[in-house]
Amino acid sequence: MLIRTPRRLHLGLIDPSATFGRRFGSLGVALEGGYEVRIVEGEAMEVIADGEDRKTIEFAIKRMNSAYETGVNYIVEVRKAIPRHVGLGSTTQLSLAVAMGIARLNNLNVSVEELAKVLGRGRNGGAGIYSFAYGGFVIDGGVKNGIPPLIFREDFPEGWAFLLVIPELKPGLDEEEEKPVMAGVVGRADVAMEISHRILLGLLPALKEQDVRTFGEHLSAIQRLVGKHFEPYQGGEFRGDVKLILDFLAEKTYGCGQSSWGPTVYGLIRREEFGGLRAEAHDFLREHGIRAKVELGLPNNTGAEIIGESAFLERLIKSVGG
Repeated sequence: MLIRTPRRLHLGLIDPSATFGRRFGSLGVALEGGYEVRIVEGEAMEVIADGEDRKTIEFAIKRMNSAYETGVNYIVEVRKAIPRHVGLGSTTQLSLAVAMGIARLNNLNVSVEELAKVLGRGRNGGAGIYSFAYGGFVIDGGVKNGIPPLIFREDFPEGWAFLLVIPELKPGLDEEEEKPVMAGVVGRADVAMEISHRILLGLLPALKEQDVRTFGEHLSAIQRLVGKHFEPYQGGEFRGDVKLILDFLAEKTYGCGQSSWGPTVYGLIRREEFGGLRAEAHDFLREHGIRAKVELGLPNNTGAEIIGESAFLERLIKSVGG
């Protein structure tokens, strides 16, 4: 069985202070190019993966066994990975891929939300969970009891994309490092109210009308507002070491921001603009001595894809034959 996941671009949090009883509330969009994981039953546990991916897989296997008595004898191979701690949702996507694969192999009829609960995901937001499950643009309703509910999901326009810049800088906070931050962060009610207003009467209407310019304007504004919640922890509205890149993206794209703790930053573009903007971005980075990957972030509107072993082999044979 082969599972392909999206990447998750984090577009912001609404209210860390739980002004109305629900904390955080996250926005995200699913992008193509996530994990590709093969999982089959075996004689013993065998994990073919690097570093932290290996630990994440072993943890997911053991959690599934504790919850559903599915055993631990699986061969799991990571064939394509999301870089860790760069702001693209690697841990949630990999954990859910393994859990979903085990569930399917054991004919368990469980929802992605239930699997997320078993894995301990969703404590600070559901954007990664719902990106995996459904793809597209998602908003969750904030943390109260358990997994935050999905309150909005819409296909992201196929003609839109993101210019992703992933600089070779200090990784973003890992889950252990962010725990005290997320537990202690105190937002401002006025900021949360403005974020909410911009989402409801700015971002969402622009998405429905496929108005990329207005969507981008509100996205940039929301990102700056979200940054105010975390200024004490990252030295400003955004990480200081990505400011130059964000200045470039603010000038060249419709809207920009920092995904989660970074260092990945992004700019909203029309898909056909990527070639020219990529060249400009490479020139800019070279001029400023910044080492970074520049990638096209295409929307994924379907979520994770699960392919049975026979179907996977058929596709492989056809691709080799062609």
